[in-house]
Amino acid sequence: MTAVRAAAVLVAAAALAILLPGWAAAAWTLTKKGTIVTYDARSLMIDGKRDLFFSGAVHYPRSPPELWPKLIQRAKEGGLNTIETYVFWNAHEPEKGKYNFEGRLDLIKYLKVIQDHDMYAVVRIGPFIQAEWNHGGLPYWLREIDRIIFRANNDAYKKEMERFVRFIVQKLKDAELFASQGGPIILTQIENEYGNIKKDHKIDGDKYLEWAAQMALSTQTGVPWVMCKQSSAPGEVIPTCNGRHCGDTWTLRDKDKPMLWTENWTAQFRAYGDQVAMRSAEDIAYAVLRFFAKGGSMVNYYMYHGGTNFGRTGASYVLTGYYDEAPMDEYGMCKEPKFGHLRDLHNVIRSYQKAFLTGEHSSEMLGHGYEAHTFELPEDKLCLSFLSNNNTGEDGTVIFRGEKHYVPSRSVSILVGCKNVVYNTKRVFVQHSERSFHTSEVTSKNNLWEMFSEAIPKYHTTKIRAKEPLEQYNQTKDATDYLWYTTSFRLESDDLPFRGDIRPVLQVRSSAHSMIGFANDAFVGSGRGSKQVKGFMFERPVDLKVGVNHITLLSTAMGMKDSGGELAEVKGGIQECLIQGLNTGTLDLQVNGWGHKAALDGEDKEIYSEKGVGKVQWKPAQNDMPTTWYKRYFDEPDGDDIVVLDMSSMSKGMIFVNGEGMGRYWVSYKTLAGTPSQALYHIPRPFLKPKDNLLVVFEEELGKPGGILIQTVTRDDICVLLSEHNPAQIKTWDTDGDKIKLIAEDHNTRGTLTCPPKKTIQEVVFASFGNPEGMCGNFTVGTCHTPNAKQVVEKECLGKPSCVLPVSHTVYGADINCQSTTATLGVQVRCGSEKKGA
Repeated sequence: MTAVRAAAVLVAAAALAILLPGWAAAAWTLTKKGTIVTYDARSLMIDGKRDLFFSGAVHYPRSPPELWPKLIQRAKEGGLNTIETYVFWNAHEPEKGKYNFEGRLDLIKYLKVIQDHDMYAVVRIGPFIQAEWNHGGLPYWLREIDRIIFRANNDAYKKEMERFVRFIVQKLKDAELFASQGGPIILTQIENEYGNIKKDHKIDGDKYLEWAAQMALSTQTGVPWVMCKQSSAPGEVIPTCNGRHCGDTWTLRDKDKPMLWTENWTAQFRAYGDQVAMRSAEDIAYAVLRFFAKGGSMVNYYMYHGGTNFGRTGASYVLTGYYDEAPMDEYGMCKEPKFGHLRDLHNVIRSYQKAFLTGEHSSEMLGHGYEAHTFELPEDKLCLSFLSNNNTGEDGTVIFRGEKHYVPSRSVSILVGCKNVVYNTKRVFVQHSERSFHTSEVTSKNNLWEMFSEAIPKYHTTKIRAKEPLEQYNQTKDATDYLWYTTSFRLESDDLPFRGDIRPVLQVRSSAHSMIGFANDAFVGSGRGSKQVKGFMFERPVDLKVGVNHITLLSTAMGMKDSGGELAEVKGGIQECLIQGLNTGTLDLQVNGWGHKAALDGEDKEIYSEKGVGKVQWKPAQNDMPTTWYKRYFDEPDGDDIVVLDMSSMSKGMIFVNGEGMGRYWVSYKTLAGTPSQALYHIPRPFLKPKDNLLVVFEEELGKPGGILIQTVTRDDICVLLSEHNPAQIKTWDTDGDKIKLIAEDHNTRGTLTCPPKKTIQEVVFASFGNPEGMCGNFTVGTCHTPNAKQVVEKECLGKPSCVLPVSHTVYGADINCQSTTATLGVQVRCGSEKKGA
């Protein structure tokens, strides 16, 4: 038996214990008719029994219904027992009194999928939700109600809010989805992060909150209500925390209510121009255990799976891909190590919940930045401790109950029996994974594009005219992103510059989000704002002529703002328009007389769908044609891997597949690093058919449609990066009822590599023991490198669905005396299906 194989045998039981779902220890039982959901200061209680709630936000409109079961099952495998979602008012009631609960909006079906998986549900009705969703979930038509003030002690708003809340509650009751009816819903939310705008409404804000709380309670759902991001709430409503470190930044003032965390931000949503938002698995785990150590009993990961902002659903400047850095990425694949590290945390705490929920809580300081929080039931010989090192960059050893414990900086260790470490937030032993993208052969098959260009309107062709440019949202009614502005003016020869090297400049100040300009039908360029800075200045040289000149501007709103006390008053459009550099001085066009046209011809005719594609004349495509629709047909790529479009050859616009809006793209909006904010756009397979899928792209600026790539995505590249200098302190354990039973000890660090289902390790891409650098997908050898590490890993892993590698210099024949060594093993392998005939 090889040294590696012997080590694998030693750790097999330990690896299995960590990987087994925590729910196997005690099967969760669904609610029944008459179930009572209450709470005390310790936790929510189901039929009088305290429980722990590990919840994940997964929003139903951001994924196709066909994917819901897989997403929910995967979340459950991550150790969750609860799924949280908002309710999206403007999606369900786009026109007053006209409701939509079909397809991705089938809230009832979604909640029943959660119930089918024996999981609880938290429904955040709001109905203001923010959520980086267009207009914060509020329907546009609310803005047109006379004297309305959103989210205030305002009769007009309260009337519509109450009507919708009661409508949703009744719909959920009719489907018997509340826990009191035997359904999965254990918690509902009214309002959302009101503290952010309470100062805007001052005393009336308190009155509004009191009203909202009483209105919600009067619906008699049989489950508690919460108000999030508050330290206190009216009456029986529970205040909850939203943030990154609620265990250290939030104080619950209502001491008779439990500590609940409704949003633990797993990353940060991204707007166009933002760098990739990272939050490590270690920091999330640290924050969760800090919160639980201080008495928290529910955490909801926002997001656990973000999904996609299809169509026009994203808020202003928000990326189409939502929370791609969550434990489950935009496509629904597990992002390791975040997914696995949190799964292990859930399983450990869940396995010892009796001591945690019923034991006596005590705490003590163990030194500067070091704390111990203990939950103990002496009569049952149960004890659970959380040792915290809250110092940044300072590892340390503390003495707790007579024993020394090493606690890395900014980490928490869980001690069962108050002495045996079974988990540390900074010790990540699960594998890492990296996505890889593969251009499908269907990209080049019949890659024939056709185009239809929008007619550029002139003042005399428009029907809506005014002396000055009109406000944008009042014209578009949030039914389109686009509003054309156009004006005409006459110039004499004396007006134009005498020198040929001087060109007049079109200068436009806008409060919209982006704009492209035309002068006498010639494209002159584009301009944009940003999420951080309101408005922008568009300045481009133009060619003008003697006689009548036409200026046409296509103004774009990349979604409506989703938060703020002034939400109902947000406006967009052209604020000023000048022609600079004329021989006779500046020409002010602001009061010149303007024509307006909301929406594109292609939108009105729905040429992105099979029923509308024949309503216009298409012709062979040309590159770099502004305000142009492009179309082609393609077959679905073989297999079941994720499908995306690489839009790097385009600039800005909208994507449609078989009539479904895949979302906005804006590749030309670069980050500070010079890379596109988002170049890859998800095309869920449920939107595809085997043959002849209609792909339609509207390009606002300039693009090369032939360069659009149809790709598939896998997470077949998996890695470990572990150091021998930091051996695992986790002891092998199993569960025995409410107790953790220690069955062995193994202080050897080990790395486990496990392929996705039905795949085996096909290639060792990288292996080094010493001081490898980089991260999964981008490893390089350091100054200390063992050449035969790859051979050792190949022998143990190739052809297997999983393998276990010890982290020991003796196994790899490494020189431990190499001056720069960190005694680290870095391995990347690539999984795949067995090749036919192999």
